[in-house]
Amino acid sequence: MDRVSLDEKELKELLIKCWMTHDAMWFYNCVKECGIEQTNRINRAAVKGVAAVEIKRLRKALGVEKIETFAEFWQFFQTAMSTFTGEFMKYSFATPEKNRIRGAWHQCFAYDGIKALGAIDDYECGIMDRIEGWFEALGIKYDVEPKVVKCMMHTLGRCYRDYTFFFEE
Repeated sequence: MDRVSLDEKELKELLIKCWMTHDAMWFYNCVKECGIEQTNRINRAAVKGVAAVEIKRLRKALGVEKIETFAEFWQFFQTAMSTFTGEFMKYSFATPEKNRIRGAWHQCFAYDGIKALGAIDDYECGIMDRIEGWFEALGIKYDVEPKVVKCMMHTLGRCYRDYTFFFEE
């Protein structure tokens, strides 16, 4: 055995994959025990709860007191995404103009997993709840289009969200 350590990038990817596997196993067992409707409700509430905690921890770790401008928000958001997501999560975010961002998922690990579980027809996406939970915990006013709960990857074959923010600069 020659190699006994992971570099920072490998460690981060491993930890995030393990966290997502825990999430998937929790979801799977909850569906078996409670059914998809109750699992969706519990999952979405849990995701929003953890989002509020993790984004506040990141803000504290980075020493970010306030986010008052779109530029400050965009920089912080990019840091949050790179901190809390892995390379296996195939998404992109762009800012086509001030106070707007578009998120697009090119492949979705949640969709793939829930589809394999056989519950995709009734699955309510928790991924957007996490991101929107960050905005809400930070006190950032926003609007989102489209307003959907079901899995867009399943219903449309693609997934995206357009967010408009209300920073006064």
